[in-house]
Amino acid sequence: MDKIVQKISTGLKGTITIPSDKSISHRAVMLSSIANGKSLIKNFSLGKDPISTLNIFKSLGINAEFLDSKTLEITSNGKLTTPQQNLDCGNSGTTMRLSTGILSAQPFNSVLFGDESLSKRPMKRIIEPLKLMGAEINSDNFKAPLYIKGSKLSGINYNLPISSAQVKSCILLAGLFADGKTTIHEPNQSRNHTELMLKYLGADISSDFNTIELYPSKLEAKNIEICGDISSAAYFITAALIVPNSDIIIKNVGLNPTRAGIIKVAKQMGANIEILNQEEISGELVGDIRVKYSELKGTEISGEIIPTLIDEIPVIAVLATQANGITTIKDAADLRNKESDRISAIVIELKKLGADIQETQDGFIVNGKRKLQGDAEINTYHDHRIAMSLYVAGLISEKPINIKEFEWVDISFPEFEELFQKLYC
Repeated sequence: MDKIVQKISTGLKGTITIPSDKSISHRAVMLSSIANGKSLIKNFSLGKDPISTLNIFKSLGINAEFLDSKTLEITSNGKLTTPQQNLDCGNSGTTMRLSTGILSAQPFNSVLFGDESLSKRPMKRIIEPLKLMGAEINSDNFKAPLYIKGSKLSGINYNLPISSAQVKSCILLAGLFADGKTTIHEPNQSRNHTELMLKYLGADISSDFNTIELYPSKLEAKNIEICGDISSAAYFITAALIVPNSDIIIKNVGLNPTRAGIIKVAKQMGANIEILNQEEISGELVGDIRVKYSELKGTEISGEIIPTLIDEIPVIAVLATQANGITTIKDAADLRNKESDRISAIVIELKKLGADIQETQDGFIVNGKRKLQGDAEINTYHDHRIAMSLYVAGLISEKPINIKEFEWVDISFPEFEELFQKLYC
């Protein structure tokens, strides 16, 4: 499905509530499935990726049903059962990587597979630490499908080569079932939703800066209320900052410091952003965000902040095209291992629109402020974040842009365009 996006000349105005956090939704299903008792998951994400996770754990024997459109009830005795078929992860790397940690420790064998895109993504960085714990996993050169033989695991002391919430979470979920303590050291702290939810559900877990320690634990079911996804909010934050005369409020957004790097960077660039009604819900920091159009300046984004905004970097590239001066992204080489090579993809497509952007090995350099010209056919690379980032670019392009295969947005955010239309004056 092609999508024509045109310039907005009157600004974005109003209040929206974005969909629930996809990362937390994945973890809520997984941890409720191995917890003992009944859990109500409120505001569950209906994106295709979390639904892939839900379907897998239903195939593993848990009882799950929707009480209404976004309230999911999960009942489990804390034990999974042998699946009767191979388990389809769809396009979701989170589903595959985190489920592998759990399945490696079960008393049965299982197979995880995914779509064409997921089957090209690297799984070596989860397979290697799991094998150190005693897991038996076969693959095609560390790519899906993954053939998992349930094994008895032992805790490990592991240094992550690069900060990765998916790898860290995979090891921690395996560590729940392992003999002895599991310790993980990260170069920089990545998103910590898994640690927070494990603690909320009663796991014996502690963290100190970039080190996490976990002892084997049984989880007790609790109700989990899922906040709005800051990665989804990022597109509206960026759009409001760069579309003149904009003033919007985004309700109920997760403000976890390990995820909220885009707010810190935007303020560093001169953004007019205000946090309202901040509180803690189910172990997570939540609040409303007010964003107004702003005159921005370039900045350098590197080091320990990168894991806190890794998914937002493509849309930050769009933001940087409208900032005076040079913006440099460094230390983001992991972007090349996402649904697409996001560094290459965003550079190629923004150049089509007239941006002054240069690719580097671990990021890019943007020279702003530049008018985006539009009148171009844009590729999405089967990547929802590239598609949404370029939609935002289209809102300020002098001429319309045509985004090919825009349906990939449905992977994470089927309500994306509808919410933008609510803000058109």
